[in-house]
Amino acid sequence: MSRYSAQPSAADLLWKKNTLALDDRIVITGIGLASPNGNNLAEFRQNLLDGKSGVVDYETRYMPPVLAGVCNFDELRYQKRKEVRRGTRAGSIAVYCSNEAVVDSGLDWNSVEKNRVGVYLGITEHGNVETENEIYEISQFGYDTKVWSHHHNPRTVANNPAGEVTLSLGVTGPHLTIGAACAAGNAGFIQALQMLRLGECDVAIAGGVSESIHTFGIFASFQSQGALATHEDPARASRPFDTQRNGIVVAEGGGICTVERLTDALARGAKIYAEIIGHAMNSDASDFVLPNSTRQAECVHLALSRAGISANDVDIVSSHATATEQGDIEEAKALKAVFDGTRTAINNTKSFIGHAMGAAGALELLGNLPSFDDGIAHATINLENPDSRCALPNLVANEPRNLGEVNCILNNSFGMLGINSVVIVKKYES
Repeated sequence: MSRYSAQPSAADLLWKKNTLALDDRIVITGIGLASPNGNNLAEFRQNLLDGKSGVVDYETRYMPPVLAGVCNFDELRYQKRKEVRRGTRAGSIAVYCSNEAVVDSGLDWNSVEKNRVGVYLGITEHGNVETENEIYEISQFGYDTKVWSHHHNPRTVANNPAGEVTLSLGVTGPHLTIGAACAAGNAGFIQALQMLRLGECDVAIAGGVSESIHTFGIFASFQSQGALATHEDPARASRPFDTQRNGIVVAEGGGICTVERLTDALARGAKIYAEIIGHAMNSDASDFVLPNSTRQAECVHLALSRAGISANDVDIVSSHATATEQGDIEEAKALKAVFDGTRTAINNTKSFIGHAMGAAGALELLGNLPSFDDGIAHATINLENPDSRCALPNLVANEPRNLGEVNCILNNSFGMLGINSVVIVKKYES
């Protein structure tokens, strides 16, 4: 019989069964995170409401002490010491956060078909840490390559963080890391949504991770650009929208969720944190590092259009602002172009933890999700001398603001090479 007239295989029938409409509702059902000021959602949220920074003094090679957002989670909760040594810091963060998300989701993990699980993690960069470490190590031995670790290749392949998650959780479905600069956390959620709607998986483990503070190169590069923050008080160093800002505080971290189709989540009686109702990604096509407010505003408008809502329907905008002058100004222009005249509150999480790069967008979204329950928008701290060029409508400055009710949150994440991403979530309603 010709292969063109053969009966469909069992695999074909299963794929067809699991291929769903592109408008299927997608929800977040479990959360795991590691941040410089909290290693679970409750702790992270409380520190955001209390104004507690996670920025500290930090030592890196070849430079005087710098400032950084450093995570302090239990690496051995879900990994053995040998696995931590063999793997990467980004992998450890991803394993911790993914396992926490699965536990939080209430999924009966032993009963989940692991070939129907996908892992989609955003990253800003990967491999720099391991390569720097190996070069430093062989420099102590006359550059003898026999000292070079045989673990280097699996540590530095771009799919490493997501791959380490599959090893930890026994996932045999697809895994990807998505290189999207500092738009990567949102990109992880967007990829999960798309794969669920296409029927490529039934459960997605998605979000973003970063190990950036473990490479001295990122500090040196930002310093050479005049974009590395300094301050005598580490807690006051990250200062988006403030005239006294002097650059980025580099941070590590991870924000990872279990994401499912609403029908599947309801069938198992899952707790639902939020529904993803809109998303967009676009490109500036204008500069390597300088942002473009016009393209950013277009990205926001596209996400609103896909969500079927107006700007005035958004209760909170989680801003990307990194505490670089041009970055803050351009995003402020974009936000004013979209939200001027609305009641929408705007806040910023980097003021607390620094810039967690590939994890930034994910952590910033997750830190705002409890607003659906408590009605409070956390503040932007360290805003002591507001930059008039960044004057934003309804910017939540220094103290949390009780909005009474929060039903919709929009999360901005933008990155180098002009990549922009927006994710919109709403409070779940049946």
